[in-house]
Amino acid sequence: MLPSAFPSLFAALLAVVVLAVLPAGPAQAQELTGTLAKARESGTIAIGYRESSVPFSYLNARNEPIGYSIELCRALVTAIEDAVNRSLTIKWVPVTSDSRIDAVVSGKVDLECGSTTNNLERQKRVSFSPTMFVSGTKVLVKKGSPIKSFRDLANRKVAVTAGTTNEKTLRELSQKFKLNIDLQVARDHAESFGLVKSGQADAFATDDVLLYGLIAKDAAKADYEVVGDFLSYDPYGIMYRKGDPQLNKVVVDTFQVLAEDGEIERQYKRWFLRKLPSGESINLPMSAQLETIIQTMSVKAE
Repeated sequence: MLPSAFPSLFAALLAVVVLAVLPAGPAQAQELTGTLAKARESGTIAIGYRESSVPFSYLNARNEPIGYSIELCRALVTAIEDAVNRSLTIKWVPVTSDSRIDAVVSGKVDLECGSTTNNLERQKRVSFSPTMFVSGTKVLVKKGSPIKSFRDLANRKVAVTAGTTNEKTLRELSQKFKLNIDLQVARDHAESFGLVKSGQADAFATDDVLLYGLIAKDAAKADYEVVGDFLSYDPYGIMYRKGDPQLNKVVVDTFQVLAEDGEIERQYKRWFLRKLPSGESINLPMSAQLETIIQTMSVKAE
């Protein structure tokens, strides 16, 4: 069933996507492979979510997964339901930065809907949707901190989240510029932020948008700031298993529809420019890079 917020044009366009994915009729079930066959047989689809990746994928006051990535994944589930010709129950599976890739590869989750960077190293193990966000590593500090750039991290304790590209970026920077950074590796972003709040770390390095999200939700938001230049380039995507051409076509075609219909832009405004369900706002306009990516995505392949 389509979410009520989706316009009718999206529903019509989605129907075209589904018709293009698989032939209709009784033979359809026998033609399904990979994740679609699994979903058809089980009547479920497993979505991996993050607990503190605001505003992409996190828990609301009722401990329900919400966010920008979650809404885009719900659209994918709708397309998958139509492709397999049955309603699907979503099985919500919590994942961390460290566990998410293995969860996809092992089949524990079918779609990982968080804040995951698509890079060449990860593409060796998993597949990614078209880019849904562009971010980069920056540093969060307490206001008044002498840290203004990555060079100021020399001989300091810096929190990073296990299994992130940010951890790798900081290790490489420390080695290249001989900064002797003392990395404090935490389980998730909330724990990393907590190390700075408690004084156990001088800074927290992760994607800038996640830092803004954590600050926006914190009661002492005025005490923290994000500093320095971007230390990496991180395009986000929805993650799913490699070698699954039917699912890949559903994902790519659905993202094209979402871009053409304007749904990606609407969801962006909802989660980055308006107030979040908890009352705060990140107030982060869409970057020119992402605007261009979405415009390009909206053009149907010939």
